[in-house]
Amino acid sequence: MSADSNPHNNVPCPHPEPVDKDSHVVLVDGSGYIFRAYHALPPLTRKTDRLPIGAVHGFSNMLFKLLREQTDAARPTHFAVIFDASGTTFRNEIYDAYKANRSETPEDLIPQFPLTREATRAFGAQSIEMTGFEADDLIATYARQAEAKGARVTIISSDKDLMQLVSDRVQMLDTMKNRAIGIPEVQDKFGVGPDKVIDIQSLAGDSVDNVPGVPGIGVKTAALLINEYGDLDTLLARAGEIKQNKRRENLIEFAEQARISRDLVTLKTDINVEVPLSDLACCDPEPDVLFEFLDRMTFRTLTNRVRAAIGAGDDDGLRGNDTVVSAPLPGADPRPAMAETPANVVFDKDKYECVQDIERLTHWIERAYATGIVAVDLETDGLDSRAANMVGVCLAVDDNEACYIPLAHVGADGGDMFGGAAPKQIPMDAALSALKPMLEDKTILKVGQNFKYDLGVFARHDIHPAPYDDTMLMSYALYAGLESHGMDAMSERVFGHSPISFKDIAGTGKAQKTFDQIALSEATPYAAEDADVTLRLYKFYKPKLGQDRVATVYETTERPLPAVIAMMENNGIKVDRAVLARLSSDFAQKMAGLEDEATELAGEKFNLGSPKQLGEILFGKMGLEGGKKTKTGAWQTGAGVLDDLAATGEKLPQVILDWRHYAKLKSTYTDALVAQINPNSGRVHTSYSLASTTTGRLSSSDPNLQNIPIRTEDGRKIRDAFIAEAGHTLVAADYSQIELRLLAHVADLPTMKQAFSDGVDIHALTASEMFGVALADMDAATRRRAKAINFGIIYGISAFGLANNLNISRSEASDYIKSYFEKFPGIKAYMEDTKSEARQYGYVTTLFGRKCHIKGITDRNQNVRGFAERQAINAPIQGAAADIMRRAMIRMPEAIADIHGAKMLLQVHDELVFEVPEGNADDLIKIAKTTMEGAAMPAVNISVPLVVDAKAASNWNDAH
Repeated sequence: MSADSNPHNNVPCPHPEPVDKDSHVVLVDGSGYIFRAYHALPPLTRKTDRLPIGAVHGFSNMLFKLLREQTDAARPTHFAVIFDASGTTFRNEIYDAYKANRSETPEDLIPQFPLTREATRAFGAQSIEMTGFEADDLIATYARQAEAKGARVTIISSDKDLMQLVSDRVQMLDTMKNRAIGIPEVQDKFGVGPDKVIDIQSLAGDSVDNVPGVPGIGVKTAALLINEYGDLDTLLARAGEIKQNKRRENLIEFAEQARISRDLVTLKTDINVEVPLSDLACCDPEPDVLFEFLDRMTFRTLTNRVRAAIGAGDDDGLRGNDTVVSAPLPGADPRPAMAETPANVVFDKDKYECVQDIERLTHWIERAYATGIVAVDLETDGLDSRAANMVGVCLAVDDNEACYIPLAHVGADGGDMFGGAAPKQIPMDAALSALKPMLEDKTILKVGQNFKYDLGVFARHDIHPAPYDDTMLMSYALYAGLESHGMDAMSERVFGHSPISFKDIAGTGKAQKTFDQIALSEATPYAAEDADVTLRLYKFYKPKLGQDRVATVYETTERPLPAVIAMMENNGIKVDRAVLARLSSDFAQKMAGLEDEATELAGEKFNLGSPKQLGEILFGKMGLEGGKKTKTGAWQTGAGVLDDLAATGEKLPQVILDWRHYAKLKSTYTDALVAQINPNSGRVHTSYSLASTTTGRLSSSDPNLQNIPIRTEDGRKIRDAFIAEAGHTLVAADYSQIELRLLAHVADLPTMKQAFSDGVDIHALTASEMFGVALADMDAATRRRAKAINFGIIYGISAFGLANNLNISRSEASDYIKSYFEKFPGIKAYMEDTKSEARQYGYVTTLFGRKCHIKGITDRNQNVRGFAERQAINAPIQGAAADIMRRAMIRMPEAIADIHGAKMLLQVHDELVFEVPEGNADDLIKIAKTTMEGAAMPAVNISVPLVVDAKAASNWNDAH
């Protein structure tokens, strides 16, 4: 059967089976499954015809996993997948704005809807939908029918709208979190039992479905009211008794809106369903139909797993049912490939071991030597690798074969902080001495998740694990720009397993415990599971690197980097407290002067940091034009609004902008940096994120050195506080216009390439080409316009954006861009080719093979698509610059190893910062320039010379 034939008809059940008290009816929220699959997984297209199949692939995997993992206790007698039908429903007749604010369905998801129905039937399940009704209504009808017959019902969904159905016989199951939702869970979420959920939703409304509710009333307030008054009708009838003025007024004014909302959220339980409940009886899939579908979809990995399940010869088969075909099918391979998503993942926490003596530690070290691979994870009492103390070590050598080695718990299992004896632990020095040879053994691969952190902590104990692989960076090389690369998120996507969360064992808020205070009985499964998950993720991702042709990217620009970054973070950079104090005082004085000026301009004193008060002054009292209000009724006073007002000549908006500038410098940098100085080292140790951007650029935090403003003199002064140790100097080495040079290379722009080769000022050249001004006669303003265009083009700037940047009309900006493309036609061709590549594949690639996935590139919304297109244009350029910087950083430690006292401290934008004894600065500058300028080689021969400017000085600002 083709993908588009008979898309919605149900397959008649060959064995209808009445539902009774011994039955278990499982109802799957199919629409929820589809959207989870679509948003959780990277785009996938069928190679033969580019048909989008990513959501179908994820949906089929989840369905197979769901059918496969049913235990005897949970095994269904009746099973169906329920979908939303296209078109409007009866709720749109009640309230025409129902779901009106939902974004349009992604274009590449639409052709996948009928395929998910076909997948359902191929797996032997009923695919149910009815015009005019939502899936939730059909689920509600079937659930109540089954409940009336005494059957157990499990609804596979996490949708809060279905929680009104929960009862003693009906429960929900969130398979992504492996969490059952019964009456207690509903009570925790809504503050009331399932029978009152409708009343809560009628009051609180739902922004997702555009259910209006009553303004100002959220779930918590609704629960208080319903618990006090009993039900919605009683509450509305007695609303006049409520003491809070606004709450009383809203309940009276919006009473009818609450009743309409009740009609919208109440699920139908009396639909005359087309497929009777008895026809939902479980049926085995027809192997020919199932494998024909999987083959047509080109799901080879899933096909192998299904073959293994059906041909396993055990009593479970595909559905835990011994009537399934048990003879091995042709081509069945009982050994799943390393990269396959496991069909039946089991995390058996009872098998994890708490290692409390040296003999058992020796056993685990021997196991690591025997397997040649071990996942390693550290538990610490903080998140700063330079300040956190090691609490324990986790190891895993195989699935479910993992351990936790506690080293510094202070009160586990009723220990001394609770009045009992301290837990038994191996002394830290003895444990680390035993582990060090294995961790540093070149014949044993260590696997970590965000291993940079662990390497930093280990280094403080003179342990340097190698070789290593990093699962976070594997995921990043594969899916940058698409998804989170955190361990928990990856585990949920790959295995459908939610690891124990830290807050589950440590609590939250002020009462949250540090890991050294966690009982060993709780610490062991949490910690060992992290190592177990990490090792399994490695087995899944490692082969995919080659399959997806990003192995070279991972091996050359990702895997070597954690050790380099960990070293930089541990090095830190010295900060002069006196300079920061002087700057803080200076900024405070300037803020005070601006506050006085603002008071005089406004005619009254007000809080400049209060958007509400500012809005009332500007648009209420002063009556300035252009004011807009937010949904809450407050005036908008963002930077864009103030910039527009200041451009008209109004003084007060400019005063506010200046005040905000100094307030940010003071609070974010000069005040905050003092608090971030490490008391032991006397230095600031920023933390770098290796996998947070789409293009490969690093980002930093605590402090964020990327955002120090350098376009203003006051902003640049902050860099005065970053200094070298006595007898040393700082060296800043900065790529000159690297992105423009790369643009000239990838777009093959002869004029620009020649200019860079000749050392001509590229902005002056652009101005000369566009505006017909001789280089000798170039004035600063004309050059400045060309510079804005040059850099704007890299980011795919629009005429609107350029007009704002240059403060010119949009038509003039449009003429500039048109003229630019005429002078440099290769750029226009590059931009169009890049957008086309992004639309075809969902990603663009850098010169070094890095894949930068672009979300929204085919979105129907023009604004979303336009933003994605600008990302696509910039990503290959910015990504190539990031690749070159990474390659330079990876080579730098060896390159400067012979320069006594040389250290690499920081990476900021296109710049590296070093510290070196004063007498060795010239040697370092020479080596740094050579290494950075040649970083692209031998992988890529850039046709434009890369140039690095380097300078030595006592502080960071003077090194420019």
